[in-house]
Amino acid sequence: MRAGFPIALPGMKVGLLGGSFDPAHEGHVHITKMAMRRFGLDRIWWLVTPGNPLKAHGPAPLEDRIARARAMIHDPRVEITGLEARLGTRLTSDTIAALQQLYPHVRFVWLMGADNLVQFDRWENWREIAARVPIGVIARPGWRMRARNSRAAHIMWRARMPEADARQLADARTPAWVMINVKLSKQSSSEIRANARGSSR
Repeated sequence: MRAGFPIALPGMKVGLLGGSFDPAHEGHVHITKMAMRRFGLDRIWWLVTPGNPLKAHGPAPLEDRIARARAMIHDPRVEITGLEARLGTRLTSDTIAALQQLYPHVRFVWLMGADNLVQFDRWENWREIAARVPIGVIARPGWRMRARNSRAAHIMWRARMPEADARQLADARTPAWVMINVKLSKQSSSEIRANARGSSR
C-alpha cells in the first residue's frame, strides 16, 4: 500500500463518492450516511476531483475543497481524499481501475446521485465503469423518474437489482446497480456558490 493512501482491509466494502465538492454541503453528508446504511458499506471515500470535464468552469483549489469537506463530516468510516490527483487519473474509469489494482481484495461500489445517472451515458468509458464495479444510485428530489427513464438505465435495465436487495450490492456480479429512494436535502453546491456570490456584492 502506498503511503498516504486510505487503509482498507481485504473483504471490506468501500463506497466511492466522486465529485468536485465545490463546496461540500449537508446534502453530501446525508447521501453518505444513507449509502453507508442502505448499501451495508464499511467505509466511504469521498474522491474530491481536480476538475469535472462535464463542467465548463473550473472548481475552487483542490486543497480548499478537501479542507471544507473534512470540516463537514466527522466519521472515522468516511475518508476525504484527493486520490485522483495522487493517482494522476482524470477519468473515473481509470481511477477505479487504479484503485482495484491497489486494493485487489476490496469490494468497491461506485456511488452517484440520480441526477448523475441521467447523464451517465455521457461519461467517457461509462460501460467500463459499470463492468468494473456495482453502482449505488441515490434518488435525489425531482430526479428519480428522469433517472429511471435515462438512456443508461434503459441500457442497463437487466442489471438493475431490487431496492430491497441494496445491502447485497457490493457482493453482486457486475454489471449491477440499485436505486435507493431516500428523503434528501435539495441543497446543491451550485446554489451555495450562487448565494456566496450574491452576498459578496
